[in-house]
Amino acid sequence: MGQPLKLGFLASRNGTSFRAIVEACEAGLLAAVPRLLVTNTAKAEALTYARGRGLPCRVIPTAMDAEAADRDLCEALVEAGIDLVILSGYLRRMGPVTLSRFRNRVLNIHPGPLPDFGGEGMFGRRVHDAVIAAALPQTCATIHLVDEIYDHGAVLDRAVVPIAPGETAASLEGKVTEIEPRAYISVLSRIIAGDLILPG
Repeated sequence: MGQPLKLGFLASRNGTSFRAIVEACEAGLLAAVPRLLVTNTAKAEALTYARGRGLPCRVIPTAMDAEAADRDLCEALVEAGIDLVILSGYLRRMGPVTLSRFRNRVLNIHPGPLPDFGGEGMFGRRVHDAVIAAALPQTCATIHLVDEIYDHGAVLDRAVVPIAPGETAASLEGKVTEIEPRAYISVLSRIIAGDLILPG
C-alpha cells in the first residue's frame, strides 16, 4: 500500500458527498486524506463544515474572472498536493488549466443516467423531471471523470435506483441523493485498492 490519496473537494452548497467522504476518511474506511475544500461562494454550508473540522479552505468567487479563477484553483490544488479532485455539487465550470493539470483525476457524480440525461443545464431536479418524463424503469447516480464538456467524461460506475409506480421527481431526487455518498465512497475504495484504474 502506498501513501494515502490526498483529496481535494469542490462544493458550492451543502457538499453532502464531500461530508460523507471526509467522515469515511476519518473513520479509517478510506486510505485517503482530505486536504482542501474550494468553493465558489462564501455562503456554502460545506465551508462551515470544513472549517469546523480544521480542513483548509479557499473561496474563489463566481464573480471572479474565469481565467483568473481557473489559475487560482489549479494553484491551490497543486499547493495542497492533491491527487484526486472530488466534485460535490460544484456549480462552476472548470477551466482548461485545472483540467489539463488534473487530467483524468477529477471525479463528479451526476444524478441520472449518462450520457442521455446530461449536458449543460441538466442538474438537480431537472434531471429527475426528465427521467420521470421518459418513463424509465430505473435511474442511477453516475460517477464519471470530468473533461471540458459537461457530463462527457468516462463513466466509472453507476449506482442503480429503481423507479416506483407513481414516482415523482421530488421522491426520486430523495432516493438518488441518499445513495450518492455511498456510491462515491465505493468508487474511491476501488481506486485506492487498485481494482479501478483511472486512465493515464
